[in-house]
Amino acid sequence: MKSTSELTDFYYKELYPSLKELEETRKRIVSQLQWYGGMGIVVFALAALWMGKNFGLFHPLMMAVTIGFVALASITYRFMTQGYARDFKARVITPLIGAIDPLLLYNPDFMISRYLFERSNLFNHSIDRYSGNDYVKGSIDGTAIEFSDVHAEYQTRDSKGRTQWHTLFRGLFLVAEFNKHFKSKTVILPDQAEKSFGSLIGGWLQSINFSRDDLIRLDDPEFEKHFVVYGNDPIEARYILSHSMMKRLLDFQKKVSHPLFVSFVHNHIHVAIGTGKDLFEPAVFTSLLDYKQAMEYVNTLRNTIGLVEELKLNEKLWSKE
Repeated sequence: MKSTSELTDFYYKELYPSLKELEETRKRIVSQLQWYGGMGIVVFALAALWMGKNFGLFHPLMMAVTIGFVALASITYRFMTQGYARDFKARVITPLIGAIDPLLLYNPDFMISRYLFERSNLFNHSIDRYSGNDYVKGSIDGTAIEFSDVHAEYQTRDSKGRTQWHTLFRGLFLVAEFNKHFKSKTVILPDQAEKSFGSLIGGWLQSINFSRDDLIRLDDPEFEKHFVVYGNDPIEARYILSHSMMKRLLDFQKKVSHPLFVSFVHNHIHVAIGTGKDLFEPAVFTSLLDYKQAMEYVNTLRNTIGLVEELKLNEKLWSKE
């Protein structure tokens, strides 16, 4: 697999003609957005002034105008950027993925299945709305892998019966073959309880999480400082989470700098990285030629696909039974 520096060179050298054209498109879109935005703000300010004078700024009609203005701005933004986003993915993300491995398949409009997301056991909550995009599938060094951006939501109703939507998870979700058959389920979550309340109270809160299997203690203080582990077979969990595997997960957590969720279920490893956004959407208010922006695309793809190497999933450490 190509290194980060090789992919960065590819981004600037091989994709430069496409980047230049897309950069001009981006500038035109920003100019149009600024014009429409300026006009919209003037109209909204005049409406607010008139409403405030006649009805008061907190009149229900003023609230409706505000909501309508925000909704119109969002629709306008999506309408003006959708073609640009489609071209960016076709001319930049597709060849960038191909540079990593030409056999990887990429579909910007597809997503990893809801079945696999729920099978991971990472999020114990019902899902009422599931969406995603930027699906990648293939094999890295003989290890089957697939991932995409995912947005999973659930719905509640307040005391007045109004629907409210809540994000359960938004970020990158990946599934890969593991190099050993196992019968149990092992789930690794960010250790928010210990970070917030300390090891004593945090450990107690972890142990009474009735929505999970048994809490599994490991003999790695650094790992337990960052993660909490649940499973239905402590012996097999400790077999999977060897000292080397725990170190690799810790190193990967430091590299991605986002909440990391991992599970070992049905002979597969499931990894969820809570980025809170879509990762392969093109920059609109930052130049596509900006080095930091380029590195965000390159590092995201390299780190995600490189997870096979990072966790040594391609090394057959155990024979499959």
